[in-house]
Amino acid sequence: MALTVHLIILMHVCTLVVVRSDPLPKPNFSSILVFGDSSADSGNNNYIMGSLAKANHLPYGKDFPGHVPTGRFSNGKLVIDFLASILNIKDGVPPYLNPNLPNKELLTGVCFASGGSGFDDCTAASANAISMTKQIEYFKAYVAKLNRITGENETKQILGDALVIIGAGSNDFLLKFYDRPHARVMFNINMYQDYLLDRLQILIKDLYDYECRKFLVSGLPPIGCIPFQITLKFERDRKCVLQENFDAEQYNQKLVQRLLQIQAMLPGSRLVYLDLYYSILNLINHPENYGLEVTNRGCCGLGALEVTALCNKLTPVCNDASKYVFWDSFHLSEVSNQYLAKCVEINVLPQFCNSS
Repeated sequence: MALTVHLIILMHVCTLVVVRSDPLPKPNFSSILVFGDSSADSGNNNYIMGSLAKANHLPYGKDFPGHVPTGRFSNGKLVIDFLASILNIKDGVPPYLNPNLPNKELLTGVCFASGGSGFDDCTAASANAISMTKQIEYFKAYVAKLNRITGENETKQILGDALVIIGAGSNDFLLKFYDRPHARVMFNINMYQDYLLDRLQILIKDLYDYECRKFLVSGLPPIGCIPFQITLKFERDRKCVLQENFDAEQYNQKLVQRLLQIQAMLPGSRLVYLDLYYSILNLINHPENYGLEVTNRGCCGLGALEVTALCNKLTPVCNDASKYVFWDSFHLSEVSNQYLAKCVEINVLPQFCNSS
């Protein structure tokens, strides 16, 4: 008999103003498996020869434990680090490409994400990143190793109880569609959105075929509010690029509908949509509610263009990154990542508690 299919859609803004006396319900995941881009890359790009998309140098990581630049694209921890701690799985998810990865870490959390990647493999190629196709290949190698460690039956149980986090798409628009005019010869915005969703569907189906059942799929952030895009489009008073934000909203609406379609063919799965758009926009529009002050520039350098190699140990940084929504011209600060993780803890994780 087919198992029940679940889809949870969350569209509301996380304001973090409610004080609870009762503990939040937490699901019991066996591990965290992460696929995506620099928002979740915990150091995989460190091992890519010739890649410029690296964050393994200061001032990246200046607020990470030990003040170590691990390759995370932030001044400190990422959302996945906070989630792993919340779930008591591990204080940080190790990169999979590390050849010295111990078996204990292999069992508790694996990150396949790569800075510069996207659902479109051409996006990853242009950034010399690990494509989503390649991330799936690494995942299959991980499964084979897990089989040798635990046996096939236990591996199936581990994968079935794992939280699979998928977060990508921003680079496809930022690094390819918007800023490379030749990309728009083949696609208009609607066609390209649909193409990316087709790629996502293939990715989820591949993971499902390997016994993964619990998926957290994030939508696009307000990409028109990313400082680099504001600079590139010469927006007056450094306001968000409205058309790009509209495109992101439209993509997210399509994503919600596509998840409904995907779930129909995946018995026993639980698909949860994670809103990034309105949560981040909430920080930008109401920074005073969260102790933030600067919303349209990064902390590194002038915060308008500095990212990866341009944000280096010679680049001056702001006095207090916790006052900034963005760390560099592309990526969120640790305090913003912590806010998003808290939103997930409050609004998303409880939705997995009754999965079957």
